[in-house]
Amino acid sequence: MQQKRILILTNRVPYPLNDGGNLAVQAMIDIYRNSGWEVYLLSMLTTRHPVPPNVLSTLYSDLYKFETVSVNNDVKAISTIANYLFSRRPNHLARFSNHTFDKKLRDILGSFKPDVVQMESVFLAGYLDTVEEHHKCKTILRLHNIEYQIWERLAEEMKNPLKKLYLSNLAKRIKKFEIASWKRFDLLLPITKDDASLVRFLYHQANIAVAPFGIDTANIKRRENERWVGYHIGAMDWQPNVEAIKWFIMHVWKDVRKISPQFKFYFAGRNMPAFFDNYQPEGVYCAGEVDDANEFIADKKILIVPLRSGGGIRVKIMEAMAAGKLVISTGTGIQGIEAVNGVHYYMANSSRQFAEMIQKALSDREASEQVCNNAIALIYEKYRNEAVATAVTKAVNDIL
Repeated sequence: MQQKRILILTNRVPYPLNDGGNLAVQAMIDIYRNSGWEVYLLSMLTTRHPVPPNVLSTLYSDLYKFETVSVNNDVKAISTIANYLFSRRPNHLARFSNHTFDKKLRDILGSFKPDVVQMESVFLAGYLDTVEEHHKCKTILRLHNIEYQIWERLAEEMKNPLKKLYLSNLAKRIKKFEIASWKRFDLLLPITKDDASLVRFLYHQANIAVAPFGIDTANIKRRENERWVGYHIGAMDWQPNVEAIKWFIMHVWKDVRKISPQFKFYFAGRNMPAFFDNYQPEGVYCAGEVDDANEFIADKKILIVPLRSGGGIRVKIMEAMAAGKLVISTGTGIQGIEAVNGVHYYMANSSRQFAEMIQKALSDREASEQVCNNAIALIYEKYRNEAVATAVTKAVNDIL
C-alpha cells in the first residue's frame, strides 16, 4: 500500500524549537511522520527569522524532503503606507507573497503529488490558487491563532490615535480575509476549543477538528530546589509579548514590589528590543536571547504571563505546567487551556491582582504546590501527544 503524502507549508523555518509556534509545527510534523506519512516540508527562509546555512543543512533530515525559499518579509514603511491607502487586503499577505516560493510550490506539486497540502499560517492562503490549479488534493489550514483577534486587541490597548486607527483597520482587513480563506479549505485545525467555536460562529459550515499542541511528557522533568522567582520567556518579535512585558514592568512592577519587595523577575526572548536593556528597575533582569531556554527556566518556579492581546494557545504555559511550575496569568494568556483559576493556575488581570497573586504564591507555598500538582495532572490527561495525534489523523483520514 502506497504511503500517504503530505506537503506542509510554513511561513518561516520552524527553528529553533524554543518558540511556541515552532514547537507546534514540529509536533504536527511528528504526528504525520509517526503515522507513516511521507512528509515534504517547504518553508520560507525569511529575513525576520533567518537560520544560518550550517544549521539549516542539519534540519529535518528524517523527512521525505525539506526545502526553503528565501523571502524578504521585512516591514517597510512605504509598502505599509501604500497598502493601507490603496489596498483592501492585509499587509501581511503582501509580505508573504513571493514569486520564487510560488514557482517552487508548483514544481513540488507536480513531482511529489501530495494527497494533502497543509498550511501553517492563514497568510499562506494566497497560494491556494496555485494548489488548486496544479494538483487535485485536500487542503488543511492550521490555525495557530485567530489572527484578527490579535490585532483587534492590540488596537484596543493602543493609546496613540494614529496607531489605533491603523491597527483597527488592519484587524478588519485580516478578519475579512481570514473568513474568506476558511471557506476554501477542506479541513481547519484550530488549536483551541475557543477558537473552534469562534470559527463556527463566523462560518457555520466549517469542517473542524480541534488539534491542541501536544506535550511530550516523557521529555519534561520536574526540577527540585527551584527559586520562588518569576520568569517569562517568549519571542520578542511578536508584538503581544512586547506589549505584555512593557505593561508588566512599567505598570505592574511597582505594585509587586510594595507587597513583595524581595521578589525578582527575569525575562528572555529572541530579538529582544533594545529599550528593555535600558529599562530594568530594581528586581527586574533582562537576559536577552538565551542559548538554552530550558536552562534559563530550570531554577525558576513562577511563570508570569501578562498577555493582554493575542490568541491561540500558550505552549510555554503547558510546558511549565507539565514541569510543575506555578503559572500566574491573565485570562488572555491562559486562553485555550482548560485550566481553572485557583485549581491549576492563578489568574491576574490587573496590576493589583498580579501583586496579590505573587504574594499569595510566596506566602502559602503548600497551597501553591498543590496548584502545580493539579496542573501536571491536567496536562497528562488532556494534552499528551498521543491523544492529539489520534484526533488529527482521524480528521485527516475522514477528508480523504
